[in-house]
Amino acid sequence: MANHASAKKRARQTIKRTARNRDIRTHVRTCVKRVRAAVGAGDAAGAKKALVEAISKIDTAVSKGIYPRKTGSRHISRLTHQVNTLR
Repeated sequence: MANHASAKKRARQTIKRTARNRDIRTHVRTCVKRVRAAVGAGDAAGAKKALVEAISKIDTAVSKGIYPRKTGSRHISRLTHQVNTLR
């Protein structure tokens, strides 16, 4: 348990940051699932639309430090390749 004022503040900040990071990470995962579902269903137009949204969410997560830059790039690359196989 935090005893100093600065430690209490850090504990509060950690709770807020953890909640924010979890929320963003959840949105990224949801968007990725939508892309994969559309690819699995063979819906090229839906997959492309979902891909644009997923790329945006992944870039947001990378810019906020939730994912490393190369991890974000890898996810985007793999999703794009999956969508491009539908053409």
